[in-house]
Amino acid sequence: MKLVVGLGNPGPEYVWSRHNAGWLLIDSFVSRADLSEPRMKFGGAFWPGSRIGEESAAFLKPFTYMNLSGKSVLEASRYFDIPPSDILVVFDDTALPFGKLRYRANGSAGGQKGMISILGGLGTLDVPRLRAGVDHPNNGASMKDWVLGKFTKEQRESWPLLESLAWESLLKWLSGEAGDGFTVQI
Repeated sequence: MKLVVGLGNPGPEYVWSRHNAGWLLIDSFVSRADLSEPRMKFGGAFWPGSRIGEESAAFLKPFTYMNLSGKSVLEASRYFDIPPSDILVVFDDTALPFGKLRYRANGSAGGQKGMISILGGLGTLDVPRLRAGVDHPNNGASMKDWVLGKFTKEQRESWPLLESLAWESLLKWLSGEAGDGFTVQI
């Protein structure tokens, strides 16, 4: 079984915020996979392993806040004995323009605090990740205000295209065809 983790923050004030891109994509994945309601497990919303193509995948949205995501991921990893290389973490990235997805099989966290927590908890850089571009701050906005801010109307309107690209990227990873990395854009 593989584990797909979406990063975000709990609370109504964060709905449709850039920092919740990972949660939004997990919601899309479980909808496309026609999964039932999640269980409350591992400090978050958890959908047990289901067949997607030839692979079994479980989905997790940690409710621990972004900076503490590693605790939830480590708990699920240990419970199911899932190696870090079989955990895909989906999160926002301000270094990428909106609409661009970048997959990497390993590497640093690039300053993303949720990923820092996960890499630290698992004790390795060999954790696959799918980063969703949310653009960088403009008009003098601070990084915190930017990532906690909402997507624009235009971005929300094109979000379904990004969900489709993310689904295709997930299927590519699950099938073992992702290699060391790739980039796609709407």
